[in-house]
Amino acid sequence: MAKKRPQTKGAQTKAGQPQLTDGEIPVVGAREPCPCGSGRRYKACHGRAAAQAATELVSRPFEGLPGECDWVALRELVPAATVPLSLKGGLPDGVPSVTLATVLPMAWPALRREDGSVLIGLQNDTSSGDLGRDLADTLERALVAEPGTPVSARRVPAEGPRLQDLLAADGVFEPVVHTGFEFWIPESESAANASPEIAASLERANAAAIPTVKLTGVDAAYWCETPEKNHLRWVMPHAEEKLLDALARLHAAGETSLGEGTRLVGSFRAHGLMVPVWDLPTGTTAEHVEKPAAQFAERLAKALATDAPLTAEERRARGGLTNRQVTLS
Repeated sequence: MAKKRPQTKGAQTKAGQPQLTDGEIPVVGAREPCPCGSGRRYKACHGRAAAQAATELVSRPFEGLPGECDWVALRELVPAATVPLSLKGGLPDGVPSVTLATVLPMAWPALRREDGSVLIGLQNDTSSGDLGRDLADTLERALVAEPGTPVSARRVPAEGPRLQDLLAADGVFEPVVHTGFEFWIPESESAANASPEIAASLERANAAAIPTVKLTGVDAAYWCETPEKNHLRWVMPHAEEKLLDALARLHAAGETSLGEGTRLVGSFRAHGLMVPVWDLPTGTTAEHVEKPAAQFAERLAKALATDAPLTAEERRARGGLTNRQVTLS
């Protein structure tokens, strides 16, 4: 039996349709025949590339926003916090305020309160690889939602605006860390009058919250208390390779300590930034590490400004730090 000859560019398909180039292929339903003429369903052909484009990860979704490091901290580290947001062009009529919150009751993406104010939840699952676009879509829908209603999750359009398009570039981003989630309830109301669903959600959230404090002397450093030991987790804006070199220099020189019994144990990556983590002895409070953290920031600045090649000892220290890295997102 003669072998079939492979089709060449421009050959006819079984349906007699000419092959199209990638740029000419329109988007159709996932189960429809692919317009390229391959005979396969769209989802199994060029729909794969379209789906990948929609979910392609944006590694630094908060880049360019005021307080990028605190955005990352509130997304990954802080249980209960709020931040007032400033919009480009000001607030729309009927919206007295827009507030970012780490978590909302029932994991709502957003809520428009009876008075028209808007709360946006940060620690929610997202439908695409661009958290900035997902949050912008939620914000736009919340601004026009009926007062007194939550905003539900949905699949976000691939070409919608991003947070950077909606928020004021010169806005101030100053998180307020709370001991619990009572901020869910408007000041004019009482938690006792909350619906049973919200009351139950509030109780569960408060029970799971880890005590957390934002340091005042340095940027984006958060102390937290756990049953075994306390920690300091510090989101830093520096390029990862440069920061690893600087930390290695300090570690080799024995200058990464934040006081007796403290230890730099590693770091993790989150949304394109690096977050060094220190173990602190139980009983070490946020106030105890304020001054040592400020002093460490000065040492780090000097190490970051050094361009000399790493010594053998510093390279070993860098290798140890790299081996203890974890990527969260």
